[in-house]
Amino acid sequence: MMNIIFISPHFPLHFFNFCDRLKILGANVLGIGDCRYDNLQQEVKNSVTEYYYVPSLEDYDQVMRATAFFTFKYGKIDYIESQNEYWLELEARLRTDFNVTTGWKTQDMNAVKLKSQMKLGYKTAKVKTARHYLIESIEGALAFAKKVGYPVIAKPDNGVGASNTWKITSAEELTEKYNTVIAHFPPQHFIMEEFVPGHIETFDGITNASGDILFYTGQVMKATPLAMLQGTGENVSYTQNVQAIDLAEIGPRVVKAFGVKNRFFHFEFFRLDEDKKGLGKKGDILGLEVNMRAPGGYIPDKMNYAYDVDVYQIWAEALVFGENRSFPQYQFKRYVTHFGRSEKVDYKHDANAIHEELGRKLLLEKIPPKSISGGMGAQVFMLHSDSVDELEQQARFILERSNGTNWL
Repeated sequence: MMNIIFISPHFPLHFFNFCDRLKILGANVLGIGDCRYDNLQQEVKNSVTEYYYVPSLEDYDQVMRATAFFTFKYGKIDYIESQNEYWLELEARLRTDFNVTTGWKTQDMNAVKLKSQMKLGYKTAKVKTARHYLIESIEGALAFAKKVGYPVIAKPDNGVGASNTWKITSAEELTEKYNTVIAHFPPQHFIMEEFVPGHIETFDGITNASGDILFYTGQVMKATPLAMLQGTGENVSYTQNVQAIDLAEIGPRVVKAFGVKNRFFHFEFFRLDEDKKGLGKKGDILGLEVNMRAPGGYIPDKMNYAYDVDVYQIWAEALVFGENRSFPQYQFKRYVTHFGRSEKVDYKHDANAIHEELGRKLLLEKIPPKSISGGMGAQVFMLHSDSVDELEQQARFILERSNGTNWL
C-alpha cells in the first residue's frame, strides 16, 4: 500500500480534497498539521488514515519526528506533499532526510523558488522574461532603473505571493525604499524588474512520473495580486480555453524545461497589452514566475467547473497510477470567473441582489479567512458564463460602486 504524507491537510480549508481522493484510491494518507485533531473539520478527519499534531509546522524537529513516527509505523514513505507554496522547502528537506525520491529535494529548490533562477528555466524554454537586477547597492538599483525606465517592480527573490512587493515610480521613491527596507536585508535578497504593461495568464496542470501532462488549462487574471494586497483593486480571474491559444504550445515547453514530474504546476506569464521596446509586441507572451503546486485559492474548483472534471482525482491518479484514468478525454465547456470584492469599496449591489440577478449562474459564494483574503478578495463570488462578453457583464453588476462607477 502506498504511504503519502500530506503537510497541513486542514488549511486552506479545501485541501482535504487532495487527501480524500488519495484515500479513496487506497493510499495511506498521513497528515501532519498544527491544528489539534479535535478541532479538525470532519471532512479532514475522514480524508486521512492518521493525523499527527505538531504545535508548529515551522519547527522542523517536530515535523521530522512526526515523519519518523509514520515511517516506523507504516514503512517507507512514497510521497511527501502539501500543495502549498509556503511548505515546498519543508517538503524538500523531509524528502532529502528520509530519502523520498518522488519529488524535489533541498538542492533542487533554488531553480523553482528563486525568481532570478526561474528566468533561466524560461530561457531554456525559449520564452522571454523581463530584465532584472538582484539588488546589491543603491547605486546599482538606480542605474538599472535609469536603464529600463520607471516604474520598476521590487520584490524578494524568494517570496510567496505579493508580500513585500512594490511598484516604484521614481529615483526618490527607490532611494527611500532602499534605505528603509531593502538595505536591512542581505545583498541580492531583493530582485528588481522592469515594469511590464500587461496582464497575467497562466498555464496550469498535472504531470505524471514521466513528465507527461495529464491535464492542463489556464486562467486570465485581470487584477494584479499587488493591487489586491494594497486594497486598490478587485480580483477578477477566469478560466480560458488554453487548448485553443498559443499557450498550448508554449506551456509544455516550459513544463519540460523545468523537469516537472509527479506534480501539479502553475506557470504565470505576462501577455503584453501594448508594445514595449525590448520586450515585444502587444499580445506577446513573457515568462513571469513558476509555482510547483496547485494554483491557489478556488482555482482547482474553477478548473473542475470549466471542464467537468475533478482535478483532485486526476492528481491522485497521477501519483497512484501514473495516468489520468477518470478524465482522459476532456475539453473546455464554459468560462468560470472568480470575482473578489474589496472590503474598502462601497458596492451598489449586495449579496441578495447578486443572487436575484445572477443566481442561475452562481457556483460559489465565500468569505475567505482573513489570512488568505488579501489576494482573493474579502467576499468571493464564482459564476459561469458562455462568453467573455457575458462574464464582463457579470463583472459590471457585481463590482459596480454605489456612486455608479465601475472597476472595468
